[in-house]
Amino acid sequence: MEFDQIIFGSKTFSSLLEDIYKNSKNKEKQIREMIIQLKDMITEPGDAIMMVPLLKEYLDASIKNDEALIKMAGIVQKAMSTNASSDSGDFLSDRDKELLFEEIKKIDTSPKMLEN
Repeated sequence: MEFDQIIFGSKTFSSLLEDIYKNSKNKEKQIREMIIQLKDMITEPGDAIMMVPLLKEYLDASIKNDEALIKMAGIVQKAMSTNASSDSGDFLSDRDKELLFEEIKKIDTSPKMLEN
């Protein structure tokens, strides 16, 4: 498998994998910083009870976005490993195309993540 093969625009499979890794590390750092900031704001048990659902929502959105990228990488990897000389010239099965479009729709409609 050629990792430097362009999959769309100027994006290669290796750069997609790099983005997944960087996103994961960046989110880990953001979550640590957020917890440290929120820890200073908690002065009584009621404060913690209010903040935990916010953290959970942020973590859930982060996990869903990472899962979507990983699924996309899996579909691209499958397409890259498929024989390029197929009769139809179609690399993705209809089911793979449906999965890819579902994941793209999820990314477009997911809540915006906090950014540094």
